[in-house]
Amino acid sequence: MRMTIGFSSLVLFYFLTGAFTGQRALAADEGIPLTWKGCGITRAAFMSEAAEAYKKKTGKSVKVTGGGATMGLRSAIAGASDMGGTCRPPLPNKFPEEEGGYLTMVAWDAICFVTNPSNPVKGITSRQAKDIFVGKITNWKEVGGPDQKILVVYRTQGESDKYSGVGYMLRKLLFNDTDIDFVEEALSFRDTGLVEENIEKIEWSFGATGISSAKKKNLKILDLDNIVPTKENISSGQYPLYRPLFLVTKSVPEGETREFVEWLLSDEGQEVISSQGTVNLKEGSHLKETYKAWENKDRILNF
Repeated sequence: MRMTIGFSSLVLFYFLTGAFTGQRALAADEGIPLTWKGCGITRAAFMSEAAEAYKKKTGKSVKVTGGGATMGLRSAIAGASDMGGTCRPPLPNKFPEEEGGYLTMVAWDAICFVTNPSNPVKGITSRQAKDIFVGKITNWKEVGGPDQKILVVYRTQGESDKYSGVGYMLRKLLFNDTDIDFVEEALSFRDTGLVEENIEKIEWSFGATGISSAKKKNLKILDLDNIVPTKENISSGQYPLYRPLFLVTKSVPEGETREFVEWLLSDEGQEVISSQGTVNLKEGSHLKETYKAWENKDRILNF
């Protein structure tokens, strides 16, 4: 039974529809900060630090709030925020509210597998990860650990965890099946931050998250197929489960929003990203080849 708790250098534009409203120009005159909402992993990885560095340089504020990739996409496309953050592609065929908008690629992340720091297990295989998530492996002794039940922890939101940034990309990258169901006997939380926090606390727990935020938490990050998800292994493509991180805007960025996007894509902005342990665009420049296979490739420019 599932227990639920709570509810350009390299620039990638993903264009469907939308038009600049001019609201940002007015907001700038009134001293209102830019707003960014979305992917909690992006926020934890570098976005908060980027906003701080940008304010120090320009005196202009960017208000950063989480809420997940889905919120990032929909709030920006609807014009409810100046920018969004997402670690999954829009799914307009599934969700009409994700129709429209531009995506600007800013960095690379990777899906990693984590457990409680007290767990002696150091790594798993891709096959074992799949089997844990679908309930075929249920005990740590089956992956070289002690005789303890595995408590799977993952995110759920709205329709299901299948459309969260981690949930969607985990299914896509590991299973090549975005509709696969995960084991029901699990703990689920409303956002990835809570998933990470509870794995930190709960002995014998197991879950997936983004490496860019996981490395800033008290988590044991597991090797996958004997490959450690280091920054170097991700940027080289040796660690396989890498994925792009995007800024989302309603239309082509203009005004104050454009200034921030251009700064984040500049050497200075990209250095902020890299300094936080996240793979920036230059470091991961060849990784984009994998993403030519995305279902939305016909609407992605500069790939």
